[in-house]
Amino acid sequence: MINCIAIDDEPLALELLKKYIDKIAFLNLVATCDNAFDAMEQMQHQQIDLIFVDIQMPELTGLQFISSLEKKPLAIVITAYKEFALDSFDLDVVDYLLKPVPMDRFLKACNRAKDRFELLTNHNHDQATKDPDHFFVNVDYSQVKIKFIDILWLKGYGDYLKFYLKKNSQPLVVRMSFKEIVSILPPKQFIRIHKSYMVAIDEITSIRKSSLFLGELEFSVGESYKESVEKLID
Repeated sequence: MINCIAIDDEPLALELLKKYIDKIAFLNLVATCDNAFDAMEQMQHQQIDLIFVDIQMPELTGLQFISSLEKKPLAIVITAYKEFALDSFDLDVVDYLLKPVPMDRFLKACNRAKDRFELLTNHNHDQATKDPDHFFVNVDYSQVKIKFIDILWLKGYGDYLKFYLKKNSQPLVVRMSFKEIVSILPPKQFIRIHKSYMVAIDEITSIRKSSLFLGELEFSVGESYKESVEKLID
């Protein structure tokens, strides 16, 4: 079960949201709140995995509320305004829904949240019964599924990563840090060879003293990562 709260200062919208949530078996609605401060109080007393939040609320907007949280739960934004979509996805929200929200679109967003929740849960528990074979990333306001087996290599620059995939002619650009991706990718399948590069171990075709090859592609091995690469040979 995913513990969630609903936050909206419009009583009718909040009541409709409650009815939607009650229809979804894997959601456990812990509380409904008409402002962000009440929601904060609820989150201090119990584990909340997912929040449904409106943007335009008095005193503290939904986006300000999400930004203020040190430990952020998953979030689905539900609003009447289109113009805040980019800001919302910069906060890594699961989905952005425009009012009035049809039930099928709401269910789709909740399923995305369920997938993300299960992925995070698997990574946070070493003894998970089954390791995931994929993860989801935000691309152009959508959640895109990436399978580990499809990744050839990836490059980091600033707050972004470029994923080079087997079936894609162009890299997939994702707002994500190296710290985040290292916590997601299985260490038995991927190796970091430079501060800006990771490669799939199964795709490595040859290794030299300071270089590593994926077919005809040559990568320089950073000084700090040579020992890890040498262990592959051993």
